[in-house]
Amino acid sequence: MAEARNLKTFSWGPYGDRAGFLRSLLVAVIAGGFLAFSGAFGMDDMTLARRLAYWIPLMAAGTLWGSLAARLVFGADPDGSRMIARILAAGLLIGIPFTGVVWITNNLFMGSQIGPRQALSLCVTVTVVSVVMVAINALVARGDRRAAVQPPAPPRFLERLPLKLRGAEVWAVESEDHYLRLHTSKGQDLILLRLADAVAELEGIEGTQVHRSWWVARDAIADARRGDGRATLTLKDGSEVPVSRTYAKIIREKGWI
Repeated sequence: MAEARNLKTFSWGPYGDRAGFLRSLLVAVIAGGFLAFSGAFGMDDMTLARRLAYWIPLMAAGTLWGSLAARLVFGADPDGSRMIARILAAGLLIGIPFTGVVWITNNLFMGSQIGPRQALSLCVTVTVVSVVMVAINALVARGDRRAAVQPPAPPRFLERLPLKLRGAEVWAVESEDHYLRLHTSKGQDLILLRLADAVAELEGIEGTQVHRSWWVARDAIADARRGDGRATLTLKDGSEVPVSRTYAKIIREKGWI
């Protein structure tokens, strides 16, 4: 259990969460495969197997180091202030050390020896790519986090409100033959619908059915009283709602009466 809690609170920096990191790792591997198959950067004279062995581990290692380095910069507050400065700092922290990894890999695979000027050019290239990748991951993760906290969609029933009641709070729904009488903060009106269908579409509003002919919202109750073994609810508009014995236990458990 402690390990599960640690995973939930673990900071992935601009990668968002573990799923975001795994997504970035998958993208890096796919990009490495593309570079290998395309023979990018003058590697078309190498065999495909050798190009794959070069690019895929290099791209995966870059993502692993990138997640560690960026996490040091972003910490547990990936959406904090000075976002651009932190992206640049993370890019430098990733790019400068990883230039050495690229240089060693080039020596192993191509036996290339580069001088100070070429080394500086390589460092600039790796750092620019690192900054771009950190920025992309930060923006994607921020979008994921904002989407995760979006408020739920309003209950479908609200779309059925007549124009004069649009934007009103639904206090109660009362069955009258084949119609429903709507009790709202803007008054009353009738619509053609079954109560069972209305109850299903009211999901998302704190309320419950209290009688075979009534559904009531919790916030609409102005008073509740019991007498002669029965309960009656008084709504904000003064309407009195009977509570049948079938539903009395439910609303007692909810603390409504």
